[in-house]
Amino acid sequence: MTHPLEPMLRPKSVAIIGASDTASRIGGRPIHAMKAAGYKGNIYPVNPNYETIQGLPAYASIKDVPTGVDCAVIAVAAKVAVQTLRDCADQGVKSAVMFTSGFAEQSEDGAKAQREISEIARTSGMRIVGPNCLGVFNISAGWYGTFSNAPGALRHPPGPIGIVSQSGAYGAHVFTVSQLRGVGSNYWVTTGNESDVDVAEVIEYYAQNPEVKVVLAYAEGMKNADRICRALEMARDAEKPVIFMKVGKTDAGAAAAASHTASLAGADAIYDALFKQYGVYRAETTEEFIDIAYACQFGKYPKGRKIDLQTISGGVGVQMADASVKYGLDVAPIPAATQKKMKDLIPFAGVANPVDFTAQALNDPKLMEANIEMTIEEADFDSHIVYLAGVPASPFTKDACAQIFENIRAKYPDEVMMMSLIGPEDVVSIYEKLKMPCYEDPSLTVRAMAALTYFGEVFRRGRPEAPAKLPDSALPAPTKPIAEHEAKKVLASIGVPVTKEELVQTSADAVKVWRDIGGAVVMKIASPDILHKTEIGGVLLKLNSETEVAEGFDTLIERAKKAKPNAKIDGVIVAEMVSGGVETVMGVVCDPVFGPAVMFGLGGVFVEVLKDVTFRLAPFGVDEAHRMIDEIQGRAMLDGVRGAPPSDIDALAEALSRLSVFAAENADKIETIDVNPFIVLPKGAVAVDALIVPKGSAV
Repeated sequence: MTHPLEPMLRPKSVAIIGASDTASRIGGRPIHAMKAAGYKGNIYPVNPNYETIQGLPAYASIKDVPTGVDCAVIAVAAKVAVQTLRDCADQGVKSAVMFTSGFAEQSEDGAKAQREISEIARTSGMRIVGPNCLGVFNISAGWYGTFSNAPGALRHPPGPIGIVSQSGAYGAHVFTVSQLRGVGSNYWVTTGNESDVDVAEVIEYYAQNPEVKVVLAYAEGMKNADRICRALEMARDAEKPVIFMKVGKTDAGAAAAASHTASLAGADAIYDALFKQYGVYRAETTEEFIDIAYACQFGKYPKGRKIDLQTISGGVGVQMADASVKYGLDVAPIPAATQKKMKDLIPFAGVANPVDFTAQALNDPKLMEANIEMTIEEADFDSHIVYLAGVPASPFTKDACAQIFENIRAKYPDEVMMMSLIGPEDVVSIYEKLKMPCYEDPSLTVRAMAALTYFGEVFRRGRPEAPAKLPDSALPAPTKPIAEHEAKKVLASIGVPVTKEELVQTSADAVKVWRDIGGAVVMKIASPDILHKTEIGGVLLKLNSETEVAEGFDTLIERAKKAKPNAKIDGVIVAEMVSGGVETVMGVVCDPVFGPAVMFGLGGVFVEVLKDVTFRLAPFGVDEAHRMIDEIQGRAMLDGVRGAPPSDIDALAEALSRLSVFAAENADKIETIDVNPFIVLPKGAVAVDALIVPKGSAV
């Protein structure tokens, strides 16, 4: 089945509406570029003021074009652009690339006109990219529906990279820098205001296109959560790395994004969750964006995190080892027997890992080859980085060095290897042809290998397991916050463990519950009007006698009435006192774009000061919950520190998954859920406090 974007990205006939006979003008550039590239399809310039344009017959309107048109480029003023699109739709044009600006990014009138564009796309089936975009191109097809200068940066044959960017200028910047870096691109799409086609749909197209092996995506915001999730899932299933530059992290950046393309930026932590969940690499800088794409284009991914570091410089070896630890790679030692053989070969070599084969390799490059082969044969490494500085470019060692790595690649075609070297393009290309990406900076070489390792893990993992089914967990539409006691009943109903407790209305009943529990208890005021109990002294701890419990009841009632005279008081909660374990926090927030997302972190200072939390979009399974837990900086606390026993991570992961399913099933009713603390014990876990806030309710 042909993808709906095929006529836009591989058109057999194109019309340039607003065409110009001057090649440098916006309406002239697409024609000039296509003629120069040898585009094989039909080009129809449309402009009533010309008989010919750049040597081609011109047409007064789209209605006069003699044959069907796959794609129309709209390069006319905003005041006539919408009618021009209607004319295209009436003529059966399959797609349109809309350069014209002055729509939702500019004013409410512009936003209204943009809604008309969306409606034209919806009712006619004509796919529209833009408005306010720089267009699209497909290098291998010679199709340039763009007025960008980017095609002039072309230095390499078409390659496996597909680029998509909301921002036209940044998309052009990325293409230009990627060409300078040696990244082979083919498809390039800028989506602008996204009246119809958005970044997600282009990723979906790339995921299904066998020509595209790697996706570079830039966005300021997303409007359709289901579409981006589906697109990223398709790319992951096709084992195509997606490297994403998502800007708008700060309030200032989000505001700028909204004014630029009228996008809703959404909470940045939620985008992090999205990317982690679907195996996307999030780049922070243009350099990183391009560097990781460059590494991915060779299509080789490590099967694990054990990395072998070979170097001609001991100091650089230390630098690479530090970077490896920083990026989560395992600098495992070379086996002792292999180390002895290396020492016999080069007595002054450092052989533990990093392997420093010293400057002796300049006298006898074969020593380097022997060292690397020994490591591959006798040690169980998943990836290799070789730092050689300028050795591969030196006239004394260039040929010998090239031969060594040609031999290694011929002998070990599946090994994942990178080079850190300094040399001109002709030297670098020797190693690139051997599928050995080259970087000048050794630390950035390690970063790139870590990215490949990440994608290797994502592809081996495949689709995550489905979340468990819950018993009927539909929440009646609440109108006000659900306070602790009732909230914990809800949690218990979905299989999230909670404290043993009772709500009582008299001191005598409080004493009875204490006796039933058989140990120290916690007592808390229960009121829908007092949600933050500690602020009024509404929590008493470690009560373990009849007198303490009875007096505690009276104290809590008195404090509540004094602090909130008009509050509705349901009574007092008497709950078991949970001792030991690790305090964690679970919660749910509702994002305006992506809906409910689950938050997890350690309690106390970790969440309050360090903000050591992570998120996932709901729902998700236990395996994703485990990955979520492993991400927090304080993860070691759950393994037991200072003699404390390890926590029951499985119970924690199960609770997170169940909470996510509940949140997803009640997405239309819930604004937030707060489970704090959720104590993880050596065996089991328990929710000590909880609050559910429905949509539209003020806390």
